[in-house]
Amino acid sequence: MVLVIPDVLEESCSTRQALERFAAKWRVLLIDALLAGPQRHAQLRRRLPGISQKVLTETLRAMEADGLVRRQVVKASAPQHVEYELTDLGHTLENPLTAICEWAATSHSSR
Repeated sequence: MVLVIPDVLEESCSTRQALERFAAKWRVLLIDALLAGPQRHAQLRRRLPGISQKVLTETLRAMEADGLVRRQVVKASAPQHVEYELTDLGHTLENPLTAICEWAATSHSSR
């Protein structure tokens, strides 16, 4: 088996495409917030000060399209209650995010 090292400088590189998706301002923070479990839209807005309702909705929809987030209607009658939770794929990002947080804490304290 030959190990193929991705060329992240190439636009067609799947690793580059993934990195660009995660570079979006709110995605990593939403993943971190959803690691605590399913949450409603309003809960997420409170946890992420500065995010607008529109941007939160757009980001959650994009993350759902990427297979990272699942949208579940808890109560269909008005007022509708919807929860968002990480999919199995979304949960695979927990270890890389933890490693980044640990790196940031270590690099900040060593200055």
